[in-house]
Amino acid sequence: MREDEIWDVDAAQRYDTPGTGMFAPEVLGPTVDRLVDLAGCGRALELAIGTGRVAVPLAERGVPVTGIELSVPMVDRLRTKVDEARIPVILGDMATARAPGEYSLVYLVFNTISNLLTQSEQVACFRNAARHLSPGGRFVIELWVPELRRLPPGQPATVWQSEPGYIGLDTYDVLRQHIVSHHFHFDSGKQAQLFRSPHRYIWPAELDLMAELAGFELEHRYADWSGSELTEESRSHVSVYRLPTDS
Repeated sequence: MREDEIWDVDAAQRYDTPGTGMFAPEVLGPTVDRLVDLAGCGRALELAIGTGRVAVPLAERGVPVTGIELSVPMVDRLRTKVDEARIPVILGDMATARAPGEYSLVYLVFNTISNLLTQSEQVACFRNAARHLSPGGRFVIELWVPELRRLPPGQPATVWQSEPGYIGLDTYDVLRQHIVSHHFHFDSGKQAQLFRSPHRYIWPAELDLMAELAGFELEHRYADWSGSELTEESRSHVSVYRLPTDS
């Protein structure tokens, strides 16, 4: 399925979970705090802005935010929170769409670069970020660390979360670095609701090479938005890349 087919009206309506999950204060607060610091006095561009989970509180903190988004239903959901004058959005692919002006910060959160299903598209996304940045500007990516160590020999899937009312599992195609995430939501009845999305996973070293091809240098890499140290047990990372300043 294409990304615009996955993120349809139903997905947009289910996306926001105020106060819980990725909208929980302990998740969203450190994200916004870090992005405010990285933006400084400049403007920020969010690739795949979605329903504005990060952009809205970031704008409320005084950072001018523009977005790029492929899904019209996700933007429609965003428009119930803020208007176009407050947070402009360009409809298009995050790997190719162009927003007007220059920015001090471009950011791409919550594993979203993996929605691009080929290496060439992911490299194009880095280059698109670089095109939008002023010299010395930063590109920030939040991404999970591939968990192939948890994949049993000969088994194509792992359950990565199981709790009352929810099971999350991933099926792997290790030759193409593809997974399909399956999200099962259920109650006490017999029926479950399934949402699936395909991804291409990226190793941190591969991500660094993509950055180098686009002219970036790795400035920092943390385990989370609070700046915790990245270890071999970390399940995700926040990587901050920077363009060189003018000589």
